[in-house]
Amino acid sequence: MARFLAFFVAFITFTAHADVRVLTSIKPLQQIAAAIQDGVGNPEVLLPPGASPHHYALRPSDVRRVADADLLYWVGRDMENFLPRVIGSRDKPTVAVMTLKGIRLRHFGEDSQSHADHDDHDAPTASDSADEHDHDHRPGSVDAHLWLSTANARVIAAKMASDLMRADPANIPRYQANKKAFVERLDALDARIKTRVAGIADKPYFVFHEAFDYFEEAYGLKHAGVFSVASEVQPGAQHVAAMRERLQAVGKTCVFSEPPMRPRLAETLTAGLPVRLAELDPLGGTDPVDARGYERLLEKLGTDLAGCLEQL
Repeated sequence: MARFLAFFVAFITFTAHADVRVLTSIKPLQQIAAAIQDGVGNPEVLLPPGASPHHYALRPSDVRRVADADLLYWVGRDMENFLPRVIGSRDKPTVAVMTLKGIRLRHFGEDSQSHADHDDHDAPTASDSADEHDHDHRPGSVDAHLWLSTANARVIAAKMASDLMRADPANIPRYQANKKAFVERLDALDARIKTRVAGIADKPYFVFHEAFDYFEEAYGLKHAGVFSVASEVQPGAQHVAAMRERLQAVGKTCVFSEPPMRPRLAETLTAGLPVRLAELDPLGGTDPVDARGYERLLEKLGTDLAGCLEQL
């Protein structure tokens, strides 16, 4: 009888904990969710490693996952142009994090100190066309790589914690504690990264994808040039010639591409020049998903930047 009662109590306790399925569009959002769900659940991610959030093609299984998720988080219409067509039919909470109050949005072409505070946007609908949004990073368009700012990560984490506490009230204390611990770790992370990159602020470097402005703004850095304004777009011959002239004028420098593949253009651009080729990964690639994954993502960016530039 005692064993039966113990089993019954354990069963009631287990069923009282909601099994909340969290799905994020990209891995950095999954890492933030993992910090908030630590010890409670495991968030899933839609995009596989190496896939582009600008040009991903949804599979039927992906559409089912989008429909089934209890909570769905994506950056917004300026990043994942494949999602508006399928999320309009969802009847569960769907959050475009770029629309959250308190999110700091940058626009391409701004200097490293400027930003826009976001107050409100209309929620995306199924009728939104991907063609209405700029994925070529033209000056004045929204820079949607907002997760590379710890200030924005704090806002996203707070929203996730609030949503999870509403969906799973039995675990409110755990979500609160996880959010508090995450924010405290981000404070320490900011200090570590600032120390790590302090000696490279005046060293020029170039990127193949203008994805790092939020990170640069936070830590006093600025790339000297962009070879291709979007990772999926091949620059024209005139732009290539101009960028090679920039490299020649600068002298010793680093050129950063993104994994998983180095652009074929890299070798042509840098041939015969005192240039080091290296990688920066804004999505976290194949890094394990856990409570400290987001911190590793940003810390690795600082380490990889400094590691190359310090060797010049």
